[in-house]
Amino acid sequence: GISVDFSFLSDNGLFGTTIFKDGYHHNPAMSMPQNEVEREEEYRNPTEVKKSQIVMPCHANHCQELSVGQLLKWMDSTACLSAERHAGCPCVTASVDDIHFEHTVGVGQVVNIQAKVNRAFTTSMEVGIVVSCEDLFSGRHWKVCQAFATFVTQRPTGEKVLLRPFVPRTQAEQVEHSLAAERRRMRTVHTDIMKDLLTNRTEMAVPAERTRVESVELVLPTHANHQVNTFGGQIMAWMENVATIAASRLCNAHPTLQTIDMFYFRAPSHVGDRLVLKAIVNNAFKNSMEVGVCAEAYQGEEPLRHINSAFMTFEVCDSYGKPCTLPRIRPEPLDGWRRYQEAIARRKIRLDRKYIISCKQTEVPLSVPWDLSNQVYLSYNNVSALKMLAARNDWVLNSEKNKVSLYTLEKKQVLSFMIEFETDISAERAFMLLSDLNRRVEWDPNYECELIHIVDDDDFLYRVVTPLVGWGSASPSANPQGIAQDFILLASRRQPCDSGDPYVIALRSVTLPTHPPTEGCNRGEVLCAGFSIQEVSKNVSKISYFNQASPEVLPYISTDIAGLSSSFYSIFCTCNTFLQENRDKPDPAGDQQPSSPVKTPL
Repeated sequence: GISVDFSFLSDNGLFGTTIFKDGYHHNPAMSMPQNEVEREEEYRNPTEVKKSQIVMPCHANHCQELSVGQLLKWMDSTACLSAERHAGCPCVTASVDDIHFEHTVGVGQVVNIQAKVNRAFTTSMEVGIVVSCEDLFSGRHWKVCQAFATFVTQRPTGEKVLLRPFVPRTQAEQVEHSLAAERRRMRTVHTDIMKDLLTNRTEMAVPAERTRVESVELVLPTHANHQVNTFGGQIMAWMENVATIAASRLCNAHPTLQTIDMFYFRAPSHVGDRLVLKAIVNNAFKNSMEVGVCAEAYQGEEPLRHINSAFMTFEVCDSYGKPCTLPRIRPEPLDGWRRYQEAIARRKIRLDRKYIISCKQTEVPLSVPWDLSNQVYLSYNNVSALKMLAARNDWVLNSEKNKVSLYTLEKKQVLSFMIEFETDISAERAFMLLSDLNRRVEWDPNYECELIHIVDDDDFLYRVVTPLVGWGSASPSANPQGIAQDFILLASRRQPCDSGDPYVIALRSVTLPTHPPTEGCNRGEVLCAGFSIQEVSKNVSKISYFNQASPEVLPYISTDIAGLSSSFYSIFCTCNTFLQENRDKPDPAGDQQPSSPVKTPL
């Protein structure tokens, strides 16, 4: 019943490469020409692997639905094949990001799994996995889940293999290629966020020891890949099994797995290993519980090797499909209290990620409160929203004056605009000058800015004040009502991850409890705005400014879009002059962070 598609479409001429002295295979173009954009539907990602499987009774759980453990095995094997297509050598699973299961799959339905490489870093690569379901009788299709897995290359000697870059060819690939760097950034700070979220203890009732499960599995050749290593998907399936048993012991019912936090494979497992799987309920909330699972391996008399840890969230639903209230739990002494507190922190992180990242950009609410627990996710959303807006290929040229161009894009009743020009300054220098919003007043008379807080080297919080009328007004006094508007903005700047990537300065509104709306000002909101700075040559860069026109922003640009004025031209000509005048001037702060740094507690 398994169908794996290994076909390459190399005859379309899109995969030509040139070999450089570094030994990598480089494609001569990082972005697709217009004629290739038009042929995007004909193009097939060379790393793409598809797998289709009819769900049989042997794949199902007690509810006659596809076992999540079985699905994880299929997802892992498909993603591994995709990774090995790009690497040209054996690969192993290093980690799997959060997985949120949107729907279940019943017996007799078809599971379709698509995996393809999004980006290759030095020795690791991200593989995107999309799982959908197909009903053969009705013809309906629906999405089951999406996941991002990290694979690393492996040789018998343990030597790392340098991966050749993956060259995105379509608009969708370019967006995922760019966002892969942001997702990698999130993975690296996950542990640090956990440390900031540990909360106080509370008294509970049901002893956690009652939910403890331990099981041993012998790794046989059928459980291993061609490198004699245990399939990552097989380990995940065994872990899901013991976690389900632990959850069942708390609720005395059949639980449903809702979410799996990131999987981290810390060491390989081999044929002949005894794999010890341990699970326990860490915490029970009103309608959900978190189960911690650990996998350890040993052979003979050797000590246990830590293979993997994971955290799974379960729910129990009644006959009407509504979540049931779960019994509370009393954690074990010492280490159990640590797990109990960390579960609370992970729940906060999980909600932030689902609320801010997992939903579509247009569904993300504007006034998301900023705090230490969600700063990395708001930063990711900030940068990814701008990159997705910049990647749109249906911008319409509205007007142009002396090589300063105004483009518009209307989608779902949201109007966005882009202003673009080239300037004789290096992209890095332009990035440093434009990323300091305190200096924007030097070229934009409508912008008064105050640096509130330096989050880190790349993220900053600002309060911005602007007049409520058109771009020609230089001060709030020009407003007939005498009312200005202010914004609380998160500014996230990113340097290129690879050559050919742009510099990015992304802006979005957030809410700060310490900075409520100012008396005498209307509190405005910024959906998505910022700069993308592309290197044209060593001393020439292309500056693109983007803004999704919220009601507060629209008056600043509406007359230009209607052709009644060209104030955008004068402001960005002034911006160009500002860049030219400061092209060679060294900054006292060494361009490390915005001027007038302020470290205020929030």
